[in-house]
Amino acid sequence: MVERNKCFVLILAIFCLQYTFGQSVDLKGQILASSDVDGIHVINTTASRFTISNSTGEFTIPAKLNDTILFSGISYQPKKVVITKFMVASQHVTVNLEELVNALDEVVVGKILTGDLMSDLNNAPLKPQVNFYNLGIPGYTGKPKTQSERRLYEATSGGGFIPLNPILNAISGRTKELKNQVKLERLDNCLDKIKSQFAEILFAKSNLEESFKVEFFYYCQDDPRFEHLCKLNNDLATFEFLEAKLKVYNDIIGSRKE
Repeated sequence: MVERNKCFVLILAIFCLQYTFGQSVDLKGQILASSDVDGIHVINTTASRFTISNSTGEFTIPAKLNDTILFSGISYQPKKVVITKFMVASQHVTVNLEELVNALDEVVVGKILTGDLMSDLNNAPLKPQVNFYNLGIPGYTGKPKTQSERRLYEATSGGGFIPLNPILNAISGRTKELKNQVKLERLDNCLDKIKSQFAEILFAKSNLEESFKVEFFYYCQDDPRFEHLCKLNNDLATFEFLEAKLKVYNDIIGSRKE
């Protein structure tokens, strides 16, 4: 009888923990950075909730276990945080943001070109670039890999009769994690390209507040069709998708205000 009671208490405790972690909590947070932390966008991309930080970097946003929170500011690199059990239990999260460093375009100072191609080439003090072709050694000629892509390549390649590196990484889950990082990186790059190309014309006739425009694009990125659109690379299809999502998003914003 005592053993049954212990099992019942244990099962009840597990159920209570699962119920707690499945519920949304008001997550309080603190943003730490080297300069101004006022007005940082805090977006729960999983639940489509949005807020901004105050002058001391504090914020409150509804969230639950495994939600993804995006932190975005003009002077900082965007950062995503996945909500853990510890964060849900403590109802608090601390985030460090890194400054976004913008490099100036290169300025070249030299001789004035005449317009005669052959003459300009002969007058230019140019030297042939040394590369693996000049040296007679093999080299990589494909598209340069990003850091995440290089890590994935290293995790899935290996030498020897039985390549242990790919096997160990597959078992530990590192390969799956790296593949997910590469996917997220490509989707973020695609999102930046879409924002740059379509934001102005998309919001030209829209009354959407400026603070909701950033959230809107991440709302689009969460749509399962977004990845297919990035691969399709069709401007017309992408713009039609954005227009349709904007109508739905405006309805969501309207219902929030009511």
